[in-house]
Amino acid sequence: MPTLLATLLMGTICITAPVSAQSDETIEQAAALLKSEFHDTQRALGFSDTEINSFLSSGQFNQGVIDAMTKPWEAKPWHQYYPIFLTEKRLQAGLKFWKEHEATVERAAKEFNVDPQIIIAIIGIETFYGGYMGNYPVVDALYTLGFYYPPRATFFRKELGNLQSLAKEEGLNIQELKGSYAGAMGYGQFIPSSYRHYAVDFDNDGQRDLLNNPVDAIGSVANYFHQHGWVANAPVAIPLAETDGLPKPLKVWSGERLHYQVSDILSPSLALAESIDLDVSQPALVIELEQEAKSEYWLGLKNFYVITRYNRSPLYAMAVYQFSQQLKKAHDAQ
Repeated sequence: MPTLLATLLMGTICITAPVSAQSDETIEQAAALLKSEFHDTQRALGFSDTEINSFLSSGQFNQGVIDAMTKPWEAKPWHQYYPIFLTEKRLQAGLKFWKEHEATVERAAKEFNVDPQIIIAIIGIETFYGGYMGNYPVVDALYTLGFYYPPRATFFRKELGNLQSLAKEEGLNIQELKGSYAGAMGYGQFIPSSYRHYAVDFDNDGQRDLLNNPVDAIGSVANYFHQHGWVANAPVAIPLAETDGLPKPLKVWSGERLHYQVSDILSPSLALAESIDLDVSQPALVIELEQEAKSEYWLGLKNFYVITRYNRSPLYAMAVYQFSQQLKKAHDAQ
């Protein structure tokens, strides 16, 4: 018989049921085992028992985090999803932010070989240019998901550990950190591991500050895309014209590594909606966007896949791409 910890990690303790529907005693027993495991992991990284206990005591369970995690915006169909992000208000805010930081954006785009509009689009989609960075205490969000959300507890427990390391490295006050329900923070909503690995001190003031410094945020978003393989001036996604739905055996992309080539996808019944010179041997994927009347399909290329390294949802990636195109068009027209 597996131990309680093993059972939890295998996801067999009613992972789809609300926390309130489970036995409080069982939940706390499982959480205690996971906290013990976390303690051992952090101790191996050089933290003292006092530091670990103090860090854990700063976190609290937050049911609102669980509720938000189980009802993400990305669960909406495309026709309900994109109006949330592709708005005139966000576009005007993006153009203003771009103008205010024109030199920084240009420097980041050149240094990291990333299109400037994608940098601006990410910060706009994530936090409306710093206007909405999240109101959840980051430590509470990661504590809750790491110990009380079995489907992804292992991932979020690692992020909780990264948060402790990040706070020590950057001198952050744990009690003051606010972010998303998933523990992301700052202008670009970096989770702790991404903050540690991809943040850059882009204004050379001795600190990687993604919480209050838009210059560091711009450079860090650009670095994130660079490190994940973005190629400037390369196509991202192209609409497809289909005559009778998605031909079999093609499948819509659902998070897996790219295994199709363009030549595997294009056919007489699924062709490019617009003429473009394209290397048909390059990696590609199929995107489905659910409109009110019917689905539309797009050809996603390597740069589209790179956007999904920021957020795995194809809807998110498409919103970022389409917003970036709006930004570029309006910016170039100025």
